[in-house]
Amino acid sequence: MPSDIGVVGLGVMGRNIALNIADHAFRVAVYNHTAARTRAFMRDVEPQHSFCDCYSYADLCAELAHPRIVLMMVTAGPVVDEVIGALLPHLEPGDVLIDGGNSFYQDTERRYAELKEKGIRFLGMGVSGGEEGARHGPSLMPGGDPEAWPLVRRIFQSIAARAEDGEPCCRWVGEGGAGHYVKMVHNGIEYGDMQLIAEAWQLLDQGLGLPEARVADTFDEWNRGVLSSYLIEITARILRVRDPDGALRVRHILDAAGQKGTGRWTAIDALQLGVPLTLIAEAVYARALSARHAERQRAAARLAGPEGGAPPGDPEPWIGDIHDALYAAKIISYAQGFMQMREAAREYGWNLAFGDIALLWRAGCIIRSRFLEDIKAAYARAPELENLLLDPFFGDAVAQAQGGWRRSVGLATGLGVPVPALSSALAFYDGYRSAVLPASLLQAQRDYFGAHTYRRTDRPEGVFHTHWTGDAREEAQ
Repeated sequence: MPSDIGVVGLGVMGRNIALNIADHAFRVAVYNHTAARTRAFMRDVEPQHSFCDCYSYADLCAELAHPRIVLMMVTAGPVVDEVIGALLPHLEPGDVLIDGGNSFYQDTERRYAELKEKGIRFLGMGVSGGEEGARHGPSLMPGGDPEAWPLVRRIFQSIAARAEDGEPCCRWVGEGGAGHYVKMVHNGIEYGDMQLIAEAWQLLDQGLGLPEARVADTFDEWNRGVLSSYLIEITARILRVRDPDGALRVRHILDAAGQKGTGRWTAIDALQLGVPLTLIAEAVYARALSARHAERQRAAARLAGPEGGAPPGDPEPWIGDIHDALYAAKIISYAQGFMQMREAAREYGWNLAFGDIALLWRAGCIIRSRFLEDIKAAYARAPELENLLLDPFFGDAVAQAQGGWRRSVGLATGLGVPVPALSSALAFYDGYRSAVLPASLLQAQRDYFGAHTYRRTDRPEGVFHTHWTGDAREEAQ
């Protein structure tokens, strides 16, 4: 009996997604470059699962029904190209090859074009939810060859997480590298969300000096309101775990954050597109700063902070302010992420359905949260919406929260508590809502030292240059 799909790579994610597929009554052929791992996998599978273990790419492809469907769950980068090269001699035009790793979208664009010439239908599919999601229901973001989607849709929508309305968190994203691009932005928003929550925790803990149990209770309370999300939920759990000595586990974890590169890719791509992705960029920089742990210890012993900074007397009003700051900044994070996807769609010719993308993230993924439904509703009201902040719901939400947001940033500044994501989000908001910015002076400076020219507000049709070091004579260019 031929298999419905082949899975290459039996690491944590590949193993779990193969088991998930088998759970849904599909027959799965599995292969790993080390035969021992394949044998170990087969020893552990349940009797009701239908698997075929393969020990060469030729055997794997011979085992598959036509057109063949092969899902690669291997390390992003050169390994993907190596596996594609090894599979190609055993594939035929019309077969489907899927990269389910965290590949850079430009690599996916290249592979899509190269394989299309050979008649292979290539997909780059973002997978979110970690090992638990892969096993029991991830958020899936497929993009690439549109002819491949009808062939794999039933499998992947079967295994995807389900939102509360029963809809699978798996929809077609777009051609080429669109699927991996959307996953990249998802990860960038994840960086932003995590940094915002960490800053809120530091304000509650260090800034307000709340008892540890009260801080955990606060996150539990927040998870029952507009901030309800997976990351808030797990934060409340983390802040209750103690070591044998009675100390919170999190206080014994080295404060040097790692990163695998997707947040950095998001920020770099935003710079190339000219998108002001300030919050996510600050979240990436915050991780980079945290990694300089030894250097920070030396700086802490030498550099002064604000004098006389002390937590305010009654912490209760401030807890509400920090809640509002977190909520408003979280909206900015999503607004910037969707702004970037909108610009990328124009730049790369993708037809991205932004409301549907929000639906993909409602369950199974790391950034799942209550207000993704509100994002879907915003794009349903205005499919060409320029920015989420211009939607009435989100504009009103930020307006109502901004008092607490501003007070929280002021509190942090006065106490010397770093809040790069909260404060950069506020600076973006104030810049975005400003009809006039000081960029007129920047243009004058550029024209002064580099004759870069400028436009005038009273004569917008022309371009001008001033002889700044002479008689300040202005000339039309």
